[in-house]
Amino acid sequence: MMQVILETLQDHGGQNTPQVTPQVTPQVEKLLRVLDGQPAPIDRTSLQQALELKDRKSFQARYIKPALELGLIEMTQPDKPTSRLQRYVLSEAGKELAKRL
Repeated sequence: MMQVILETLQDHGGQNTPQVTPQVTPQVEKLLRVLDGQPAPIDRTSLQQALELKDRKSFQARYIKPALELGLIEMTQPDKPTSRLQRYVLSEAGKELAKRL
């Protein structure tokens, strides 16, 4: 799915098209912008603070899960998704998309 998004962006000179917009929510865009400015992996709590969000479940459902499913972010410990030591980073696809936002 992410490959389709990137190909669509490349085919249209990097402009957001109607095909891309519904797949990347405003919440995921905000998450990408925060992660794009981070030099190192960042934990969930710090991400929530940067986005000024309080509810953990909502943050997971509206920000983290969609970004993971689209392949825009990666977990530093994918075999332990609920680890207290879990951190998040932009994937290569996420970095590419963040440049275009």
